[in-house]
Amino acid sequence: MSTMLDYIDQESETLAAILKSYPEKLAQLTDYAAGKPVNKIMILATGSSYNAALCARYYFEERFGILVDIKEPYNFTHYERVDPATDLVIAVSQSGKSASTLAAMKKVQALAIPVFCLTSSPQSPAALQADGILDINTGIESVGFVTRGFSATVLNLLLIALIVAEKRGLMSPAEKAAALADLSAVALAIPGVIEKTNAFIARHQAHFIQASRFVAIGYGALVGVAKEFETKFTETVRLPSSGFELEAYMHGPYLEANTRHTLFFIEDDVHTRTRALRDYMQPAVDAVFTVTLAADNHEANKLALDFTADHNFAPLLLIVPFQLMAFHIATAKGTDLSVRIFDDFDRVLKSKI
Repeated sequence: MSTMLDYIDQESETLAAILKSYPEKLAQLTDYAAGKPVNKIMILATGSSYNAALCARYYFEERFGILVDIKEPYNFTHYERVDPATDLVIAVSQSGKSASTLAAMKKVQALAIPVFCLTSSPQSPAALQADGILDINTGIESVGFVTRGFSATVLNLLLIALIVAEKRGLMSPAEKAAALADLSAVALAIPGVIEKTNAFIARHQAHFIQASRFVAIGYGALVGVAKEFETKFTETVRLPSSGFELEAYMHGPYLEANTRHTLFFIEDDVHTRTRALRDYMQPAVDAVFTVTLAADNHEANKLALDFTADHNFAPLLLIVPFQLMAFHIATAKGTDLSVRIFDDFDRVLKSKI
């Protein structure tokens, strides 16, 4: 039986395979974008899929000027409206069985707006309901705490941005080739990230085992990493865990901080605002750690990956340490993640089809 670690170890190979085959797996979107300029996209997603959309959003907007709305399906279905300027909708559901996502898709289709389903299960109910199927190209993870699937979803959304931008003439062939080369380099760097993270966890294991409250703070595309940290730690470590946008943390949540808190600051490079907050909070909490792409300066509480990447591609590397920490901290605290809990949840609450 596969574990979270097995799927994390497969991420480098999986992302490389996606980069090789995406023209085929995302072909239906390519055909659509070739016939109609796409200026605004709505993404329907929840849980880790929502976090993945947060990681990819600013590549669409900041790099190409393609506007993106991210909607949680249940609230959208019951309380919200579609912006009439929306050119297409992407419903993200790895299992393709989310009842709320399916209902949201039907609401959009009733307005004659095309819905593409980005899924790991092309024969699922959501995929069959969609106007186009976009294969995440991983298959379904047998572990309930998605890791490989999260990273694959982020990558596919970044590739969708490239496809739409190319069809709109927003990037040259050389720029596209450079972006794909950079993404390939990121995929190849993951084994090194795993090695450095394992050493980091070993150094700080005693602290992680006794910690009782975890907080991660990021900015830009790294907000999605902080929110996925929250999701993974909540699911596996099963202790109070939160992920915040940098400035949002400064507008109230910092007042909760006390000597039981462990803070993680997430950077793609040296970030002055992050460092200022880190230095201010350090005396008030149990421990402060930094997870960064920057070079190692031998700070004891810093996991430095020493890798240069576009800010919008950085989540593909910076999420890996938190996936590994979630597994190892949970295991060290005595949680057997192979044992399913609340096994009747989806049946009773009818959250999955």
